[in-house]
Amino acid sequence: MEIRLITIPNLLTLSNLLCGALGAVMALAYGDLTAAFCLMVAAAVFDFLDGFVARLLGQSSPIGLQLDSLADDVTFGFTPAAILFALYGRTGGALWMGDAAWPAFLVFFFTACAALRLAKFNIDDTQRTEFCGLPSPAAALFCASLGLVAERYCVPVPREGVLAAALVAGLLMLAPVRMFALKFHGFGWRGNELRYSFLLLSAVLIGVLRLYAIPAIVGAYVLVSTVRWLRRRPRNEAR
Repeated sequence: MEIRLITIPNLLTLSNLLCGALGAVMALAYGDLTAAFCLMVAAAVFDFLDGFVARLLGQSSPIGLQLDSLADDVTFGFTPAAILFALYGRTGGALWMGDAAWPAFLVFFFTACAALRLAKFNIDDTQRTEFCGLPSPAAALFCASLGLVAERYCVPVPREGVLAAALVAGLLMLAPVRMFALKFHGFGWRGNELRYSFLLLSAVLIGVLRLYAIPAIVGAYVLVSTVRWLRRRPRNEAR
């Protein structure tokens, strides 16, 4: 079997990886959390484009799937944890931990959860139309946005909050909750009611909250998905 390494989709995936790696460097070496967040957003764009272009050009391949997961674990697993690690160093010591630095390494629990989430996604055929657990890009944007908001608006984020964000976001990625995907079935309203409504809600939050809207949107996504899952759960169990 011929294995083609250099294809347009693979180059886009490598661009995702490069942006994610540079984002981690900006956070850890330079302490620039805004640049780290922007690089993660750029990586997310490349992550969307590689799959789209692969389908468009008919260049989907097993190696592309594996490469995509490796890139995503850097971009949406390690980089957000690096941002939280840098953010932890900027905040004051909590009463229960004083000035100890070692708890900062606990944020990399998020990286481990992201790796498990991505590995599970690769072998779970039920996640083609909806997700099981919080998607790693959404979890990553939530964590990274805390650093962005703290830096741009000088909002103090307590160390407990940094650790809690890593823990909760990590566990949500592994949760059995079925979460809706923003994959539209055509452009009509029927069948896309939830997706259009959520996009409208997101637009309103962005207009009102600006950068604060990012964690709020992810929180709303988790809440709406959880309520939807709980309402549908008795019906699925009956089947």
